[in-house]
Amino acid sequence: MRALNQIVAVTWLNILNLPKRVASSIVSIVGVLAVVLVFAAVLSMAKGFERTMVAAGSDDTAIVLRSGATAELNSGFSYEQTQIIANAPGVMKDGDRPLASAELYVVVDMKKKSNGVDANVPLRGVQATALDVRDNVKLVEGRMFETGKNEMVVGHAAAQEFQGLELGDTVHLARVDWSVVGIFDAGGSVSESEIWTDDRVLQDVYRRGNSYQSVRVRLESPGSLETLKKALADDPRVDVDVMSEKEYYSTQAEPLSKFIRTLGYPITILMAIGAVFGALNSMYSSVSARGKEIATLRALGFGPFAVLFSTIVESTLLAIIGGLIGGAIAYLAFNGMRVSTLNGGNFSQVVFDFAVTPDLILQGLVAALIIGLVGGFLPAVRAARLPVAQALREL
Repeated sequence: MRALNQIVAVTWLNILNLPKRVASSIVSIVGVLAVVLVFAAVLSMAKGFERTMVAAGSDDTAIVLRSGATAELNSGFSYEQTQIIANAPGVMKDGDRPLASAELYVVVDMKKKSNGVDANVPLRGVQATALDVRDNVKLVEGRMFETGKNEMVVGHAAAQEFQGLELGDTVHLARVDWSVVGIFDAGGSVSESEIWTDDRVLQDVYRRGNSYQSVRVRLESPGSLETLKKALADDPRVDVDVMSEKEYYSTQAEPLSKFIRTLGYPITILMAIGAVFGALNSMYSSVSARGKEIATLRALGFGPFAVLFSTIVESTLLAIIGGLIGGAIAYLAFNGMRVSTLNGGNFSQVVFDFAVTPDLILQGLVAALIIGLVGGFLPAVRAARLPVAQALREL
């Protein structure tokens, strides 16, 4: 009990005396702040991209591609094959009509509003059932395009990011003028980065005959995915890969997310090493400045462990303060910041928001805690071992 009282007393004394060591304390705080800020900023990009991609996926919706295709761009079906897929067991029906949408996917050049640079934007030809298949897509402005007309509806994110996609605009693509007649919301998912039009019109303009690249189907239940897979695997007329939308978009998001993390963690580790040395210097200075104080406490009967523990607590407290400030700055500066990047799977732009999530902040605080503990340990050992007579001579 006496040892515990000593620890509490010395620790509280250290905390009260922190204002007297402002310069060295700020060095420790700023070093850890920078680590947490960079960590959260870099990895929030991966989090935001993953969230945007995965939000488009649903367990009760399946996407069917040609066997071996890794994305819609390198898949392909005839119209007859799309009908076989749409009428397969496991696909939900509205009366006699299967809830399925055979779709065509092309990439068009649009200029970014931010800098006027050309970017690849997905233009998707969909059937009238597209909104029935995707329950997260809703028109928020204007109306749906009419079948057989050069009309398009634009995702909310695409309308904000690229030039000429506002409601009422006319877009010139493939020697044809298109009218933007509607804006749709997709819950912040990757679908909001797309432009949609009538599948037959898109086939004609881009000379794709009667071909499609994917078929989306609404399943009777999430468990119906296996039923659909088996039925199509047993049908010799088609050779396909079937997966849930969630699985498909998770696979699409993985390469970029992995690349960002591969860069983010090493950068954070290197900065953390620098912050540890900063903490070491700061705490050694603190121990040196508190030599008389430490000698007095030891002379009064306070044990070396109380001195050691209080020094580690001081280092850890400064690191946690830096981590909290760094996390707060990262959240205020980056959370919700909208950018676009290339989705390598389909070679088209995806518009997404940075996401500084609670788990990223928590990971940053854990890193700050480790920096504080490591940076404070050696100075704490020195303080605990410092002879009273030597401490008095150093002043």
